Amino acid sequence: MSPANVIRPPAVAGMFYPGDPASLKEELAACLAVPPAPTVASAAAGRLKAVIVPHAGYIYSGGTAGHAYALLAPLAGRIRRVVLLGPCHRVSVQGLAAPTVQAFATPLGRIPLDRAALDELADLPQVVASDAAHAQEHSLEVQLPFLQTVLGPFELVPLAVGEATSGEVARVLERLWGGPETLIVISSDLSHFHSYREAQSIDQATAQHILALDQLTSFDQACGALPINGLLAVARKRGLRIERVAQCNSGDTAGDKGRVVGYASFALYEPETVVADLGPALLVRARNAIAGQLKQPTQPEATHPAMALPGATFVTLTQDGALRGCIGSLEAHRPLDQDVRANAVAAAFRDPRFPPLTLAELPRTRVEVSLLTAPVAMTFGSEADALRQLRPDVDGIILIAGQRRSTFLPQVWEQLPEPRQFMAHLKQKAGLPADWWSAEVQLRRYEVQKWKEATTP
Repeated sequence: MSPANVIRPPAVAGMFYPGDPASLKEELAACLAVPPAPTVASAAAGRLKAVIVPHAGYIYSGGTAGHAYALLAPLAGRIRRVVLLGPCHRVSVQGLAAPTVQAFATPLGRIPLDRAALDELADLPQVVASDAAHAQEHSLEVQLPFLQTVLGPFELVPLAVGEATSGEVARVLERLWGGPETLIVISSDLSHFHSYREAQSIDQATAQHILALDQLTSFDQACGALPINGLLAVARKRGLRIERVAQCNSGDTAGDKGRVVGYASFALYEPETVVADLGPALLVRARNAIAGQLKQPTQPEATHPAMALPGATFVTLTQDGALRGCIGSLEAHRPLDQDVRANAVAAAFRDPRFPPLTLAELPRTRVEVSLLTAPVAMTFGSEADALRQLRPDVDGIILIAGQRRSTFLPQVWEQLPEPRQFMAHLKQKAGLPADWWSAEVQLRRYEVQKWKEATTP
């Protein structure tokens, strides 16, 4: 491989930011000199895990980005890998584009890519190899000098996001999430080319959506809506806290007020209670809900920050390996704490396939809780096409046919490992013939994290 193919050189140095190293360092120092905005970044807020930052020329949005990057300075040395996502502006891409080069370069030097991490994404159908998508892309490049300045040495995982669902982006982020050594950076501006006052109104509403961890619905809200949505989906699932660090538009910095571009930066904090602790917290709540209905003593419950956030769970009960009840929610519509308790009670006492659980059965009943990602609609031209897209042991599937609906959790693949068999039983669960099909069929897929009691109490 020739050196030209090994390194992605800077494409917008001298345009979006100074190309001369000395001038670049001077401008970065000015952007980072602003005192960080008041934050809730304390022990209660958790560990800084991700930032959303703008990507215009530094004279326009560098100060807004600088407020967020200044928060990272204390993390130099701890962060050894940066996962950087931004929208494609110049090349059309289906999915997320990963480069094949070994390093990215800026006027401040080279940044090695974490090739092992990129190679681990190769099995995900939404990740494609494309150096062309990165060659002239500024949304990722403008972040690199900031990162080099505040973090020191690190490895980079750069992904240019084209046409992709929030679920597809979220799955990539989950794969790359890592621990304290990994930082997630999402690059996006807000609204484009509205009048100053109109942009302020639009951007304020967009910021409120982001602060609520709600999905964005339009590229007019943010050019990086797709990577933002992927991060927000994971943040909601993992119980991250978010705060706005800075916000303005080009009319406040170096542009006129006739047609402006909006900018904002946000910081997201991961609870110090790691996500792995969520499983035991859900299991004890599920068992306590059932025990409470039977007027039995309950176990102590540890607090967990994710419990107050919306969540969708399924609670499955088994006895000696045989199903004894399973009820759940397909979409998050209430706090996670309420959802898991309600579904536990329904699985124990209101599953129409079984009589209500009795007190005598409780000691030999084992509880399993599944936490669902947001369902994502599948696109297919035929049943054969749909079957080819199914991912055994990964996908939970929702089938919708008129007023009929059914779902199988990913755990069902253990009993029905062949996609055609899986789909046939799913149709039968909806009250349809196993060989039935219609062009009106809708399929949605989701993934789960699951936890099961090691033994019955």
